[in-house]
Amino acid sequence: MLNLIASRLSKALAGMLAGIILMIVGSVGARAEPVPVRIGLDAEFGLDNSTSAQAVELGLRTAIAEINRAGGVLKGRPIELVTKDHRSIPARGIRNIEEFARMPDLVAVFGGRFSPVIIEELPTLKATRTLFMATWSSADGIIDNGMQPNYVYRLSLRDSLAMPKLLQTAHKRGLPRVGLLLTNTSWGRSNLAAAEKFAAANKNITIVQTAWYNWRDQTLVAKYKALRSAGAQAIVLVANDDEAAILVREVAALPKAERIPILSHWGVTGGEFVRQAGPALNEVDFSVIQTFSFFRADKKQLARFMASVATVSPVRRIEDIHGPVGVAHAYDLMHILAKAIDLAGSTDRKAVRDALEKVRVHRGLIKTYAPPFSPTRHEALGERELLIARYRADGVLVPTDD
Repeated sequence: MLNLIASRLSKALAGMLAGIILMIVGSVGARAEPVPVRIGLDAEFGLDNSTSAQAVELGLRTAIAEINRAGGVLKGRPIELVTKDHRSIPARGIRNIEEFARMPDLVAVFGGRFSPVIIEELPTLKATRTLFMATWSSADGIIDNGMQPNYVYRLSLRDSLAMPKLLQTAHKRGLPRVGLLLTNTSWGRSNLAAAEKFAAANKNITIVQTAWYNWRDQTLVAKYKALRSAGAQAIVLVANDDEAAILVREVAALPKAERIPILSHWGVTGGEFVRQAGPALNEVDFSVIQTFSFFRADKKQLARFMASVATVSPVRRIEDIHGPVGVAHAYDLMHILAKAIDLAGSTDRKAVRDALEKVRVHRGLIKTYAPPFSPTRHEALGERELLIARYRADGVLVPTDD
């Protein structure tokens, strides 16, 4: 009897010991799984007809796939993307930033197209010391924000570069008298300041008049006609896709003699502008500023990108890429950020912020950045990257010689 009890007790102890060993092994295994380093994306996913957030996301996911295949960051930690939708509403964006700021192991937040949203988010970014990476928004005030230290870095266009380029292009085409048609937002006001400053220093350019429109206006042709009547030989337009499409359709409906060229800021490229404008786009002289074109990319860098983007999306051709600047900017900026994380040796946002100013060089899709940023320069792109593009008959945006 005693032998039976001893045998059963021995089996029970053996079972308990095996269970404890399994728990220990399981615990060790769980701890061995590397903790992801999180990256946020706060953008306009839910806005009708917008494709800009999706473009930024595609660039990020392509870069993240490359980084993770190469071993991640911080000696083996994968990067994980977390997305939030602000629908172009500042209050939603502010809430998103607050939520991102509380996330453990979240290093930085990338932004989308809308400057007015990001400008409203700046106090929250400052208060939470959240590192923000601007990939499309162009208002000067996003970087010139008064923060000490500045937690915002941009790889994108800047309005004080965009407006001179558009005005210079008009002059180059023999159209020195221009009218400004601007959105009644902080983005529009940023562009007005840039245009007036440039015109004041360049007497061969004349701004004959400025007209303002409001978001969701259903007609812009009266403002266009007023600018033309004031002597404008060309219109410099600051608009997103919806209002720009309305204007193009209305101008195309005018007699040919009343149609003057339109030189547009790049907000139109972040949505379904071509579809909304329809055949009218082929009837209007319409150009748009860009910082990059896949059609002019370095062949080796382009081949690498196309191979990687095919692993995370259906994109197989350059022509399949919507919002090309958003894709390219996010792709390059994510790679630069990954280098800064490794340089910092930590996910601490202040350490990574400081490290961004110490990354020496990055050979990217857009250019070789040497360096991308410095303590006195949080802009990665300059006037050398600017180009003018037009829409082909098939709706694909291609660079011109303007």
